[in-house]
Amino acid sequence: MNIDTEYARQQATQLATFEVQAARARANRSQQAYRAQGDALANLDKALRTFSTSIREFKSETRPILANEAVFSQEGRATAQVGATASTGRYSFFVERLASAHQVALEGLTADGIGTQGVLTLQQAGKSYSLDLASVDRDGDGRNSPEELQQALATTLAGSGISTTLVRADGKLSLVLSARESGAAQAISLSLQGGSGPLAAAVASPRTLAEARDAQVRLGGEDGLLLTQPTNRFDGVVEGVSLTFTQAHRPGESPLQVTVRRDEKGTRERVQGFIDAFNTLLGSFDSLTASGGSDGSGRGPLAGDATVRSIENRLNAVLRSGFGGRSLVEYGVSADRNGKLTLDTKRLEKALAEQPGELDKLFREPGRLVESLERSLTPYIGSTGQLKSRRDAIASNIRRMDGVFESLQRQYDTSYQRYLRQYTAMTQALASMQQTGGLFA
Repeated sequence: MNIDTEYARQQATQLATFEVQAARARANRSQQAYRAQGDALANLDKALRTFSTSIREFKSETRPILANEAVFSQEGRATAQVGATASTGRYSFFVERLASAHQVALEGLTADGIGTQGVLTLQQAGKSYSLDLASVDRDGDGRNSPEELQQALATTLAGSGISTTLVRADGKLSLVLSARESGAAQAISLSLQGGSGPLAAAVASPRTLAEARDAQVRLGGEDGLLLTQPTNRFDGVVEGVSLTFTQAHRPGESPLQVTVRRDEKGTRERVQGFIDAFNTLLGSFDSLTASGGSDGSGRGPLAGDATVRSIENRLNAVLRSGFGGRSLVEYGVSADRNGKLTLDTKRLEKALAEQPGELDKLFREPGRLVESLERSLTPYIGSTGQLKSRRDAIASNIRRMDGVFESLQRQYDTSYQRYLRQYTAMTQALASMQQTGGLFA
């Protein structure tokens, strides 16, 4: 008797699929919608964070909205960081000497010359570090090798302002001690109590490789006001300017002329950078909330979303606000009919010519533009923000959909087995009838 089992399986598959296909299609649509919303919220969160990072730099000292610059009369003698509050003008500097970090060498060290008795003491900036030479030997050979001395000193000096290294020159080892910071106050002094031999001689007369010196610079020329710093960086000599000198003058050389002035191009570029950051964020809003065509094509995953509208309204309200009697409009920044910001460069230049410092205050001072924009974003971004809560809820719904698909699969399996049994029984019955009919043929 030939039973068509393949026919039974095909029919069972077809009928079981038909039973769940509508529910499975609905579940697929729901899952896709949840995933699209989750991805959209992730993109929205990323766009808001990017905007927040972009505007944060405008209230920093390193890159304020109001750009100033320093122009040098001689190349290679100095570099400058110029803040928004820099005092414009021309200044003369004569660099008598640069700062340097103290460095000394204990020369001609050998295992036989170091000894195992005595206490080696180093002092720097009012702090003292002592090493008992009896504790230096690590391999138990009864001698202190230069390597063992260097390792023991490195341990003793851990966290201090002194570093150690071994240097080989002409076949001889020297222990080099280096101050980590420059300046006369960081000078290293050494003493050895209870020791003798070559190490004692080296400690008593170390070779100076670099002096511990402060930088000395004269403001106003070679005979001007003496300025001293432990480093080559001078902060606040000119208000809002940090100068780092890199080359000293010889007697009689012309002093370095430093001109601090407004950087109109840099300021314009930074204002445009702020505008670009906002317009990029607005573009993200537009793509996420696009209403699409009449047939629903091109519809954004967050079309009609109240959260996006709320964020956009908050930001626009801040941009239209005045702070300390000043607003963006006065500096040529306004919104077009689509809400995008534009820059009127002539109006910006006119406002900067009249009161340049007010632009910096508008952006940087507490409670003003940048801080207000950041505060507007706070309820939405971060680990406790609304977007995180919504994404968590969507993730929960996606996990719930996994359960729905598992339930549909169980329903399909049950129906399949039922139909398979029914069609198998039917094919068996038909086969039996065909066999019986053959007896009377």
